[in-house]
Amino acid sequence: MKRAQRRAQRETSAGGVVCRRGADGVVRFLLIRDSYKNWGFPKGHLEPGEPPAEAARREVAEETGLGDLVLHGPIQVIDWYFRFRGKTIHKYCHFFLFESRQGDPVPQAEEGITDCAWHQLAEAVRTISYANARGVLERAAEMVQALAHVQVEGAGEGAENKGGGTA
Repeated sequence: MKRAQRRAQRETSAGGVVCRRGADGVVRFLLIRDSYKNWGFPKGHLEPGEPPAEAARREVAEETGLGDLVLHGPIQVIDWYFRFRGKTIHKYCHFFLFESRQGDPVPQAEEGITDCAWHQLAEAVRTISYANARGVLERAAEMVQALAHVQVEGAGEGAENKGGGTA
């Protein structure tokens, strides 16, 4: 480890990977473009005493205008080093999976967001500007697939019970 990394100032942030299943059944993921023209996920600093999941929900709302988000759980924590105003920062970002069932995202210019767009998984993987964010997206896609499997199984069991279910 480099000496500057050992002396790095630690920062914690939280972000949200937002998904939506369209009427066509296809799952799409929301990406935002920042003022540097990089594509990624809504994220930002935690307020004092704010739990990471609440911060992630707040950041998604602040940067995209989307509310009514369903939290499906934590995805993973990623970390990276960068320089800011002469200091080395070691940032940890907690990512959470959210589902948005309604509303259109609107880039919030006052938050430095220049665009919001829904992408199917393969296109989103190609569009994301940061390699570590691609890993977050891939893990989120695995979670979405597992959730869909659980929902389908649950629906099937309910249908059998409602119909008097013979085996």
